[in-house]
Amino acid sequence: MNVFDYTVQDLEQNAVELSQYKGNVLLIVNTATECGLAGQMNELEELYRTYKEKGFTVLAFPSNQFLGQEPLDGMDIKTHCELTYQASFPIFDKIKVNGPEASDLYKHLVAETKNKMIKWNFSKFLIDREGNVVSRYAPVTTPKKMEEDIVALLNQ
Repeated sequence: MNVFDYTVQDLEQNAVELSQYKGNVLLIVNTATECGLAGQMNELEELYRTYKEKGFTVLAFPSNQFLGQEPLDGMDIKTHCELTYQASFPIFDKIKVNGPEASDLYKHLVAETKNKMIKWNFSKFLIDREGNVVSRYAPVTTPKKMEEDIVALLNQ
């Protein structure tokens, strides 16, 4: 299995098949609006706008598993991210990223990266055009520091 085999929920509880992103390079990120790292949303948006025409997409998955730093739900998350960070990339429904209730997508991402639990908000996974996990980045790694890796995948 790969990332494109999963179905997730959008903020309005609609099923979204990730296969619609097949052929794109993805950056999957667990986000939280009240996290001290939330400023990374600006860089995520910058990368998205710069490379979306070349087949790059950021997929954000809000999670409240780390000190309750995502208190918002549903469309309130999207509204906050649009108004605060001008985020235009896809933001999905709030999920769990660790434990038995973790989303199937995140269980897959963790399994593909040596079963290391998600340590904090803004853990990032770079996915190639075939849906394979290429790299995993720590929460403190800023999106701009991944730009070279993203460009390399886009140019393959």
